[in-house]
Amino acid sequence: MSSSSVTTGERAGEPDPSASADAAGGGRAAQRDSTETAAAIQTYGLTKRFPGGQVAVDRVDLVVPRGAIYGFLGPNGSGKTTTIRMLLGLVRPTSGRHEMLGTQMPRAAADVLPRVGALVEGPAFHPYLSGRDNLLRLDAGDRTVTGSTARARVDAALDQVGLTAAARKRYRKYSLGMRQRLGLAAALLRRRDLLVLDEPTNGLDPQGTREVRNLLREASAAGATVFVSSHLLSEIEQICTDVGVMSHGRLVFQGSLPELRAAAGVRVRVETSHPQAAAEVLTRLGTGTPELRPDGVVADLGLVPSDKVTAELVAYDVDVRQLVVERPDLEDLFVALTGEGFDVDE
Repeated sequence: MSSSSVTTGERAGEPDPSASADAAGGGRAAQRDSTETAAAIQTYGLTKRFPGGQVAVDRVDLVVPRGAIYGFLGPNGSGKTTTIRMLLGLVRPTSGRHEMLGTQMPRAAADVLPRVGALVEGPAFHPYLSGRDNLLRLDAGDRTVTGSTARARVDAALDQVGLTAAARKRYRKYSLGMRQRLGLAAALLRRRDLLVLDEPTNGLDPQGTREVRNLLREASAAGATVFVSSHLLSEIEQICTDVGVMSHGRLVFQGSLPELRAAAGVRVRVETSHPQAAAEVLTRLGTGTPELRPDGVVADLGLVPSDKVTAELVAYDVDVRQLVVERPDLEDLFVALTGEGFDVDE
């Protein structure tokens, strides 16, 4: 099943490719002491090479801070979903290792995965069962919760995603949006320390998208870390604190949204009848190399305050018809980093 929390012990019985990297001292007690301050997700050279030589994920070093809402962006085939599947133990990495909630994976999957809610590559449930019965089956597989409170948990999750009225309807009669909501409900069956969501707003109408956005904010406010892949750049800008950008299997940027915008630089555009004189003023101020245009000049602003640019131009008797500070939007930055547009059907 590709949706819901990854069940306790999934893949846990398989050999751990990173077992040899275990520290000799400290043991489990020391590991527990460090988990509260460690990153929610951290990878070290995570790589996946498929038969035939295709490298889907190439030495990715993710660092997802605790409490962050981390947006994972990338065009079609960039390796986002493969990375997510490796994080959850659904695909074995060719090389590299990773930690979740401060604990080495997949060795500790039985302890860590019940604390993780996940929605990967769209939800899949038993078609002839109702939405409620599907969730009850999933909940029954979680050995860390009490069976006597299962119905209360299921009903609360259905209410969170707005599916209470359709709880008794068979899954095969659900629309795409309703199926996506049920997948989210599965990820929210119990309080999670980490949510890993692959395109959670896929198939939702604008109202549903707003509701999911609010759910993610509420989960974050309650202390969960949210790791979400999305092609909706406006959503990433509205809800995410941090972002990672994938291109051709590599992580080409990682940091906060302000850091992402700063990486592209802010430009200043001055409209004037004296472009050469304006360019000389900008050069003296220490901006990037000015680009002369028929109606003015453009330069990277760098660390120069825009009000200082205006004051200096006026001081040197350069007429200013208009001064515009141009901050690239997230889509412009994405294209600059990846060299391609946004194809989301990964």
